[in-house]
Amino acid sequence: MSGKEKKTVKTVIDGKEYAFPQGTTILEAAKSVGIEIPHFCYHPGLSIAGACRMCLVEIEKMPKLQISCHMTVDDGMVIHTNNERVKKARKAMLEFHLVNHPLDCPVCDQGGECNLQIYYMMHGNYISRLRENKVKKTKKAFQIGPHVMLDQERCVLCSRCVRFCQEISKSNELGIFQRGDREEIDVFPDMQLNSPYSANVVDICPVGALLDKDFRFKTRAWYLESADSICPRCSRGCNIEIHYNLNRPWKNEGRRLARLKPRCNLEVNDWWVCDEGRYSFKFIDDDNRIEGPLVRTDGKARNTGFKEALELAAESLRNSAASTDVEIAVLVSPRAANEELYLLKHVFSEQLPGTRLVFSSATPFEPTEDDILRKKDKNSNTRGAELMGLTPDSAQVWSLSELKDAVLAGEIGALYICYHDITGLPEEFSAGWAEALERIPLVVYQGTNTCPTSEKAQIIFPAAAFAEREGTVTNFEGRVQIQQKVFEPLSEALPGWQIIQSLGVALGGSYEYESAEEVFADLAKNEPAFAGLSYEKIGSGGFVAKDAKA
Repeated sequence: MSGKEKKTVKTVIDGKEYAFPQGTTILEAAKSVGIEIPHFCYHPGLSIAGACRMCLVEIEKMPKLQISCHMTVDDGMVIHTNNERVKKARKAMLEFHLVNHPLDCPVCDQGGECNLQIYYMMHGNYISRLRENKVKKTKKAFQIGPHVMLDQERCVLCSRCVRFCQEISKSNELGIFQRGDREEIDVFPDMQLNSPYSANVVDICPVGALLDKDFRFKTRAWYLESADSICPRCSRGCNIEIHYNLNRPWKNEGRRLARLKPRCNLEVNDWWVCDEGRYSFKFIDDDNRIEGPLVRTDGKARNTGFKEALELAAESLRNSAASTDVEIAVLVSPRAANEELYLLKHVFSEQLPGTRLVFSSATPFEPTEDDILRKKDKNSNTRGAELMGLTPDSAQVWSLSELKDAVLAGEIGALYICYHDITGLPEEFSAGWAEALERIPLVVYQGTNTCPTSEKAQIIFPAAAFAEREGTVTNFEGRVQIQQKVFEPLSEALPGWQIIQSLGVALGGSYEYESAEEVFADLAKNEPAFAGLSYEKIGSGGFVAKDAKA
């Protein structure tokens, strides 16, 4: 009913009466009241196939069991999801699915999070009656795209992956071939599974048939812990889960962060995430991470503590501010969290009045966009910077080209750079910057990884990556979302807001924030677009900032 609430129907499930909106499937209705009905082929983001028959339930006055993924609730309907008749049917369906399934759970990456394995222990638990050799598929484990491996023997033909390629990515690389017990999933001839969303088929595969090439044979699921976060790869702000392993680091690669998985948010990214975002975490444990404060003199960098580096930076900035011939500039990054942007704006304006703020949203990535998730803006917080007046739309903020003109004219005595590798930007932005940086008496760099720009800096501060600090980002729609701290920063790195606060104190200011949440509370009081917001109000789903779409 357009513009109206759906009619409510009363249905009895396992002896209790509930009310549901008309049109709700039995499977979803049962799930909403805490009753899990096993299923393989059903996924809320895909069309209904009704292929696996695992979700059978008994409905009184109907002679046969019905699939709950397709049947909808109705007034007076009495449903049994776990009586003996249903249990027997589930056990039979599991036996059918396992007839040709290989017994390789000990070496399967899906072990520990495999629905077939879980359902067998819950609903099967029988001694196999099979006395013949199992049918072997033609291909065991082979690569079908840049990120995905396919093991045809493990497939239960749920068709989720095929429907995803048809309905979501619309790339149509996968199909079901042959018939009967010879059926198998495969890519079409002369095709690869290489759409920008290819690895989502790994997430929705209920068994170990489709595997992430990057994750394969690296660690076990039961060693991993999970935390909610927001993808930093573009301005969409997709909701993700970070799966990490601190107790058993990967022997050869030493990665703490094992993988990223999409987290459902129907307002932002549904159930999906693009491959660019999924594999954007490698820099966190890369060999080029900046692990401690560095001071470079005569071209040689030496490790210092934060105290010495902060005091030197504060003294050098004060000396530059005392000169009437040059200005101080701060290159603000749309990758910084809202809390960092807020402190940059206030610390420099309060402690070094007249500081020029500079904003650039240019990135070294190809500006790809589509009508599914990916945005051209590859920065996570451009909208947050806009809402705080930190973009060139404001008369007080320079563009990157205006900064370069001032540098070449000898008007910049000190430049504080946050997260930008301005020598690694596309040609139209980076041309001439390597030489221009050498003309600036003082360059201070705050970032996570070394880059050509950090190599030109005299003082370098190691910043925590998005998974190592708490903070908020604002997506292109103005939705403010929280990136949680998942594990401790690498070595001596600190959250960006803490570095900026410490610099403000070294410059003579009084800043006593104990957490990113305290910084955000102050931000919400002083920035009109964020008025009334708090970490509690934002929660796990995000909250659209006031007048964000104006």
